[in-house]
Amino acid sequence: MDDPLDFEREDQLLKVPSINKKRKKVIGLDDLLNDHLIEQNKLKEQQSKKAKARKDNHEDDDECGNEAMLSKIVEKCEKQMNELGGEEEISHWGVPAFGDQKAFPHLGFSELESCNLLQSFMNNKLNAVVELASEKGDMFLEGLLINGWLPKLVFFGNHVEKSVASWAFNTMLYSTKEELQTCACDFWCAILSSTKEDGQLTVKIDWFPNYKDLRRALDIYGFLFNFSSSAETMETDSSRGPPQSISAWVRFVTACFLIRSQKAIFSAAEAEEMVEIFICLFLDRQLQGLWMLLNDCMQAAVNFFTDQEWSSSCENIAKFIACRVSKDLNCIQAVECISEVSSRCKQLRSAVAYESLLPCFDGVISGEEIFRSLTAINLKDKSCDLFKITDLRFYASKIRNRAAYLLHFFIQT
Repeated sequence: MDDPLDFEREDQLLKVPSINKKRKKVIGLDDLLNDHLIEQNKLKEQQSKKAKARKDNHEDDDECGNEAMLSKIVEKCEKQMNELGGEEEISHWGVPAFGDQKAFPHLGFSELESCNLLQSFMNNKLNAVVELASEKGDMFLEGLLINGWLPKLVFFGNHVEKSVASWAFNTMLYSTKEELQTCACDFWCAILSSTKEDGQLTVKIDWFPNYKDLRRALDIYGFLFNFSSSAETMETDSSRGPPQSISAWVRFVTACFLIRSQKAIFSAAEAEEMVEIFICLFLDRQLQGLWMLLNDCMQAAVNFFTDQEWSSSCENIAKFIACRVSKDLNCIQAVECISEVSSRCKQLRSAVAYESLLPCFDGVISGEEIFRSLTAINLKDKSCDLFKITDLRFYASKIRNRAAYLLHFFIQT
């Protein structure tokens, strides 16, 4: 019965207050020493920050002085550069090789109706099921071409009729269907590359295209035979620029160069013009995707000439390129586009470089004289006429290297 009653639990006055056992901390000497050291450290940090700030201010002053000195040097250099040739934008290589395209010729050939290949199918008893009509012969041949049966039939009979050869040639160059272009080109390349043991063509071909046919195709494509060698901005008009079939044209020309011993489609003069056209195509930036094909074609072209023809033809090609290509980055590109895979290519590369340098120096007739003239140039001399040297005046400080670069290709062979 010693437990408190309920009302006694609720009475706050009857509760015994708890005794606070926490004692007040006594501050000793160690505490005072620690506080003193903390204050000293804070003071040192403040002094260090002030010293660093003063140092940064001095460095800023030094940097300002250096910047002012550098600005004076830059201004002096700009002034000297302006005296040499003025400020002009650096140009890039590139010559548009194609202008406005002409309308492609109609591909219908009435001669196909009477060709033996088509007649053999029409006279077959199976034609009663197929019901092939002569007026739809071109569509039938297109199917054979795409499915790969046309070259098989030609190789089986060892004969290509004139109407079929002409139809395949025009389909290759003027069809609006890429698949037909490619298949027709494959057909021609196959029959031109197939030879017997004696080196003669396996298939008898009743009709071969000539240089005029290929040149006519370029004319329809809009090729600029009298092109301007100054770098220009490419037009975005769909009627300008290289057509899709230009790759088939290049492949076919390559195949023609490779069969001179069996069938000489080009004369030496025509082959020279072809090489000149290839170099012009190399200068069109839109055709960079065809460089491998163009390299193969260039190699086949230079090997087309006989040893007696090559010496004069090489010189003729080099002189043509030097006259048509301006003395800027395009002349360097014209040299670089000629590979060094063979001795003839190296010789042509050297000749183009030499002919490109020759007009830059009055009275100079040899590579050695060109080299001496280059080393005698004093770019610091205000009378130095960079316009007379080349149009590489944008690179005045490197003019010797640019010209010597071309000279290198001349003297290396």
